[in-house]
Parts: sequence; structure tokens; C-alpha cells
Amino acid sequence: MTRRELPKVGTRKLQYLLKDFLLQHHIKMGRDALFSLLMEGGLLVKKRKRKVSTTNSRHRFRKYPNLVRELELVRAEQVWVCDITYIALSKSFCYLSLITDAYSKKIVGYNLEATLETEE
Repeated sequence: MTRRELPKVGTRKLQYLLKDFLLQHHIKMGRDALFSLLMEGGLLVKKRKRKVSTTNSRHRFRKYPNLVRELELVRAEQVWVCDITYIALSKSFCYLSLITDAYSKKIVGYNLEATLETEE
């Protein structure tokens, strides 16, 4: 069994699969030593980055100009701002939309959804 045969197997699983082979050949090698050996040989599996899509500026809806850029905030509920962030779950993401009062910085509304799809 070689790294070419199992290119996507992580080090911990590889150690488990090699356990009997290592015992038969009287080789004592712990997890950290196996990590070091694989790193030296350039054989570690690179972690995949999960791509998260939170902004889509190329949509069919109207994009409004920033009307409050130069506005001086003097009281609460004068301007509300919105933002979307994602929350990583074990195998997926969910999206949290927040409406915040720009003056007091308090959250005045929120919504949590599984997708960024809009409703018409």
C-alpha cells in the first residue's frame, strides 16, 4: 500500500491502515513521527479550503448608491445598516442577516437561513 494508491487518505487513517504492517516488521512509529516522515517526503494531504459565497454583486436586482456616506449621525433609528455573515456548521454553512442601528450599534433585526436565495 503506497501513497500513490491512497492519495487522499489522511495521516491518522494511514497510520491505522499501516498498524499491522508496522507491527509485523517491528517498527515503532507514533502518529507524530508518521506526520514528520510524510511532511519530509512531501506526502501530507493538503487541507481543502471550503469556499463560502457571501457576496454576489452580479445579481439582477437594483444596486443602490451609498446615500449615507457623508451623513452625520445624531440619533438612534436615523440609519439602519444590513450585513450578512456565514456560520460554519459541521458539513455546511448557514447565513445570518443582521440589521443594525448605525448610531447605537444595536441589532434591531436578524434572520438565519440555510441559503442566500431571495424571495420575491
